[in-house]
Order: sequence, then structure tokens, then C-alpha cells
Amino acid sequence: MIIGELINSSRKAIKPLVENYDGEALLQIARAEVEAGADFIDLNCGTFVKDEPERLVWLTKLISEELSAPICLDSPNPAALKAALPLIQTPVVINSISAESKRYQEILSLALEYGAKLIALCLDGKAVPQTVDDRYAVGAKLIEDLVHAGVASDNIYVDPLVEPVSVVQTGGQVLLETVRRLHQAYPEVHFICGLSNISFGLPNRKLINRYFLAQTIGAGMDSFILDPTDRALMGCYLASRMLTGQDKFCTQYLKANRRGLFND
Repeated sequence: MIIGELINSSRKAIKPLVENYDGEALLQIARAEVEAGADFIDLNCGTFVKDEPERLVWLTKLISEELSAPICLDSPNPAALKAALPLIQTPVVINSISAESKRYQEILSLALEYGAKLIALCLDGKAVPQTVDDRYAVGAKLIEDLVHAGVASDNIYVDPLVEPVSVVQTGGQVLLETVRRLHQAYPEVHFICGLSNISFGLPNRKLINRYFLAQTIGAGMDSFILDPTDRALMGCYLASRMLTGQDKFCTQYLKANRRGLFND
């Protein structure tokens, strides 16, 4: 599953578009993401703290009515999610839930009511777990709690959390090993990450992102929040899936190549 990351109000180019209700500009971005191969369009109005529900409703209506594209509602705010979810007729992803008790039950209830896919962060209300053992423990508990509550395993997307290697040198290693261990223990659930976090603060970020994407697929990750309009990155994604046996008869790779969706 590829979630297009571009419509996020924390991005400098996007915040003024959401602030000024520039629907046409945002639709152009969403269309480009879909055409480039995004399965879901991420919608985030989180920087508008006071009126996030109203802005998320407007953005959700805009995208769902004009494009009929599957949507990922990117908000930890139950009020914003509750307002936007009834507007969506296509499959929906909620990003995100975690083991933090404050919002867990409210978001879980909404996910069950609407049959939403859930991105589950390996967080427990404390600092980001720094060891593989600690991160695995949080992820395993989340998976088991969500399944016990009635969430289908196929609707769970565990996010092991990407930390920039410019800040935490072992960030990439910890994520890869956490994915390997959780994937082995819970092969029926999915794994996802915000890929570009790994390269934050470093030069030539796109190159780093491509190499890291290939490594995560080899470890068992099958879903990503990324920029699908980065043709070279999408080429890396498709080639990596093919090389790890996830693309029968190389069908998706060849199809994308014929459409010219990525560079050599």
C-alpha cells in the first residue's frame, strides 16, 4: 500500500493552500499522486489546531467528491476523525493509533465503526523506544490488543517509527530489525513507515530514501507513506518488490515500465 504524503499542512507549500481553501491547487496535487501510483491520499490539517475538524471536513469533501480516491485521514484528533469519516465512501485509513491511553479507545471505536485500516505507532506514551526489544514489545502488545478488540489483522499497519540517522545513528538498524522480528511473529499484519524521515537533515535525501526503501522491503515492510511523484523512488519500490518475489511474473514492474511511471 502506497499512501501519498504530499497533502500535509506541515509542508510549507501546502499550508497556505489549506489556509486559503485553494481547492483546485490541492486537487492537482492529489491527481498527480493518484496518477503516479498512490493507493491512498493522505489528508493532514494538523497545523490548524483550533479548527482542524472543519478544515479536515472541507478537505475530505473536496477529494472524495472530485476524485473518488481512497483517503488516509492523518490526525490524532478524535473530533476531526469523527467529523470526516462519514463523508468517505471508499476504503479509508486512519493514521494513527498508539498504545497511549488518552486517545486509544476513541480512535479504536471509530476504526471499528467504519471498518477502517489502522496505522499503529510503536509508542506507549513515553519516549520513542530506543532498542529493538522495547520497540518490539510495544508493537506486539498493540497488535494483540487490536486483534482482541476486533480489528481484522489485515487492517493493521504497524509503524515501527523511523528516526533520522542524522540524529540517531542506529535509527535505521533498529527499525529494520524490529520489522523483521514483528513480521516473523505476526505475518498476517502489515508494516508501514514515513520513509523520508530517515534522511532528515542530510544532503541528497532522495538517494538515501531509495536505498532505505529497498532495505525495508527486504526486512518485510509492505507499505509506505511517501511521495509517489518521485519517479525514481517508485521505480525502486517496484523493482524491490519484484526482486523479493512479491510481483508475480514481474507484472506490476513491467506494467509500470510500459506506462513510463519511473526513470531508468
